[in-house]
Amino acid sequence: MHIVTQITEHPRKPGRYVVDVDGQEFVIVNADTLAETKTRLGVVVDDPLAARLRDAAEDVAMYDRALNLLAFRARSARELQRRLTMKGESRERAERVIARLRDVGLIDDADFARQVARSKVSSGASRRRVQQELFKKGVPRDIADEAVAEVLEDEQVDEVAVAERVARKRLPSLASADAATQRRRLYAFLARRGHDSATIRTVMDRVLSDDPDVAADD
Repeated sequence: MHIVTQITEHPRKPGRYVVDVDGQEFVIVNADTLAETKTRLGVVVDDPLAARLRDAAEDVAMYDRALNLLAFRARSARELQRRLTMKGESRERAERVIARLRDVGLIDDADFARQVARSKVSSGASRRRVQQELFKKGVPRDIADEAVAEVLEDEQVDEVAVAERVARKRLPSLASADAATQRRRLYAFLARRGHDSATIRTVMDRVLSDDPDVAADD
């Protein structure tokens, strides 16, 4: 017969409790688990209770890993799930953990998407580039599209003006190239940033027309 011999708060993890069984550390769980399982000093730990405590301990451990990941930087729900399950951990457990994080407001794909969109737009990224970045981070397409549209509207972003700004910053590095090479490299540079061909042509007409040699080459 196995008995709970000690329950102490973890010295480095507030809100986590070390449950000793027969004088040995058995699991680390939270207060809710202790209450739900009626675990206390002197309780007999039979097989069903042992299984419940171990399962709860795995949930707590994954929840704490998730908190550590989120402390490093914000993440989408899908991205966090990928990180939590990358070493073979249970996807079902990860979904439970993420549901808890949503309940306390630590996971919010829409808010995360707006944060990323604002950061990328302010650095001169195009609508398409921001959307691609959000997809890579696991944000669902509808949430990503809505977030990008909202940020562009809130910030009153002129996508041609954004592309023109980054193009003008790029021009000095192309000064030694001939006109045709400048056009080719500038087009490729803007395309890599996700700008569409119409925007790129408009921007190139504006920034390259300032150079008479380039204008003559058209």
